[in-house]
Amino acid sequence: MTNSEPDTAGPGLELDRIFHRYGDTPVVDGVSISIANGELVALLGPSGCGKTTLLKIVAGFNRQTAGRVRIGGAAVDHLPPNRRRVGIVFQNYALFPHMSVAQNVAYGLDVMRVQRSVKAIRVKEMLGLVRMDGFADRYPRQLSGGQQQRVAIARALAVRPTLLLLDEPFAALDKALRLDMQIELKRIQRNAGTTTILVTHDQEEALSLADRVALLNRGKLEQFASPTEIYDRPASLFVNTFVGSANVLEGKVAAVEGGQYTVALGVGGSILAASPMILTPGTPVRVCLRPEALVLTPNPDGLPATVEVGLPLGASIVHELRLADGTSLKSAAPRKIGDEPMPSGTQVRLRQQAPAIAFPA
Repeated sequence: MTNSEPDTAGPGLELDRIFHRYGDTPVVDGVSISIANGELVALLGPSGCGKTTLLKIVAGFNRQTAGRVRIGGAAVDHLPPNRRRVGIVFQNYALFPHMSVAQNVAYGLDVMRVQRSVKAIRVKEMLGLVRMDGFADRYPRQLSGGQQQRVAIARALAVRPTLLLLDEPFAALDKALRLDMQIELKRIQRNAGTTTILVTHDQEEALSLADRVALLNRGKLEQFASPTEIYDRPASLFVNTFVGSANVLEGKVAAVEGGQYTVALGVGGSILAASPMILTPGTPVRVCLRPEALVLTPNPDGLPATVEVGLPLGASIVHELRLADGTSLKSAAPRKIGDEPMPSGTQVRLRQQAPAIAFPA
């Protein structure tokens, strides 16, 4: 290995102020991320936020307008994709239909001219890792979607990449199979110990699989943190409303005490809130309150509301509620066996059981 090629002893991946433009349009706007060896990071965001472009820049398919990409501690901006030690699993898996499972897994090793005996051992090892040992002689058309995905992952890992890139790998799978494959991917990635980047627009997928999540919006990095921190301590209003569900209410800071804010709501009443920013009394704010932080209570001091509709969603019940001024809110609570939603038109009171998050309006 030359000094210009990736070194597995260094950090998994470093993106240093990456910019990319299509004409005058910025697609990636100054993104900096450092990913540890063996870490699984999700690039999450809405369509057009720049996540796939960023993945292509890492892979070497696109050359960034500015910034540096380092894999394994070494700059790779000048290297073509086949010299970056990167394995890629595409959305459609891209298996060769005329090749058997074993031949597909061996493809990258053939390109590298690996000895036949070494190749056979490596293919057997990879098929064992993805639990496809008994399928070596089958062809892609004889496999289910989940099985094809496993073969694609085995092929990507066979060349011992420094970095594994997954571009919406579960998009073609139905919901039940998607969950099974997410669990399987986590197992494979942990056993292989390969630094991995997952591109997805599915927030549940990102929060359940990733060690950390990089949330992008219009080319900018909004927050890079663990899934629990992203959900519990969002850095911006966008993060709070994009990840999970949030009730957004207008108000003004009425008091500050011990880092906690009392916000007088425009709909009446007040609410306790935390904030990633420093706010002062009188500041107009938007407060975000998760549906699970709102409980229906008989307490007369609660905020009055009317049930619009109730939805039993398996293990939880979600109620759509309407305040006196027409504001719509959602509450969510665990559902016990036999529990039914409240009928439409039921008059209820709402009580806050966890702090909201306040952002300057």
